[in-house]
Parts: sequence; C-alpha cells; structure tokens
Amino acid sequence: MGYTVLVHLMNADPILAEVERLPEPQDQVLICTNVRLRDGKEVHYIDPEAVQVIIPWHRISFVEVLSSREEAEIISFVRER
Repeated sequence: MGYTVLVHLMNADPILAEVERLPEPQDQVLICTNVRLRDGKEVHYIDPEAVQVIIPWHRISFVEVLSSREEAEIISFVRER
C-alpha cells in the first residue's frame, strides 16, 4: 500500500508524490514516485521522464501524509440511539 505525501522542500513550493512506505528515523533520503505540483502540473526542475526522485532529508522541511481517496470514500453506518 502506498501513501500520498505533500513534501515541503526548503526554498521551494511543496510537491505531491507517492511513497511505498513511510520513512523510518534512520532514513537519509525520501524516495518518491509520480512527483507533481499540488495542482497536478509538472515540477519544472524534474525531468518529465524521471521514474523516481530521491530527495535528501536535509532539503526537506517536513512531510504531510494525506489520506487516500479510498479511505475518504468509505461510508460507515452510524447507529443512533
């Protein structure tokens, strides 16, 4: 199961990407696929043919993990008393 993340880079606009697993404390890099801007456009400094992007942690301010669309579409039944 992959995760959609919003990566906030130092001195750059945030980018959306997918990661296969959440990073561990000992990780030195974040390996991302399907990198794009928040509005879905291409990131101008990443080649459009790139399959994966490896971002070193010293360039990342913080990472937001977004909920997947499948989780958002789950409808649960609530029993009222």
